[in-house]
Amino acid sequence: MWLERARTLVGSGAPFGHHTHWTSPTHARPTGGDPGTRVAGEAEWLRTNGLAPDLFCGGGWYTDIGVAEACAAAGYTDCTPRTTRPGYLAQDEKWAQLDAPAVVGLPSGVELLALPTTHSIGDALRDAVRPGLPPRMHVYLHDTDLVAPRRRRLVYLTLHLLGLRRKGSDLAALAAGGGSTRRAWEDIARP
Repeated sequence: MWLERARTLVGSGAPFGHHTHWTSPTHARPTGGDPGTRVAGEAEWLRTNGLAPDLFCGGGWYTDIGVAEACAAAGYTDCTPRTTRPGYLAQDEKWAQLDAPAVVGLPSGVELLALPTTHSIGDALRDAVRPGLPPRMHVYLHDTDLVAPRRRRLVYLTLHLLGLRRKGSDLAALAAGGGSTRRAWEDIARP
């Protein structure tokens, strides 16, 4: 069922990304194994099944250097960095912070384009009805949000309200704009 939905999305020309819940569908952060190896294996599986994502986002906002290197090797733009720390993360949990699109230099010498995620659907809806939208919004959602009728209506309403207030940007344009800002992995990795 998932492959069918993914192929429909890809066939529509919409952006397509790779998102990993490391432990289970209901437990997003890793509890074992090597997360970077998992990303590389899943990227290969997706390509073997005729899907070629160009975006990545780690479940539970988890990332580490192995994940970043695997994203770069797969040719992904990484959307795992956040502009703000997710409130539910313990102080010692790994994540990445980035305030604007940037090319991130990894310790191996490879570069990874990163587009920080700024809003959940709920956050985006709250901002859509307030005065003064932030200058840049990158809203995330899961494919399952489009399957559940109530969540799908919320996604459509939020995107419609945002579209009334601001012109959308294409991910390629955002990615191209990120090329002028360079950051080192050590500067964005947390903790």
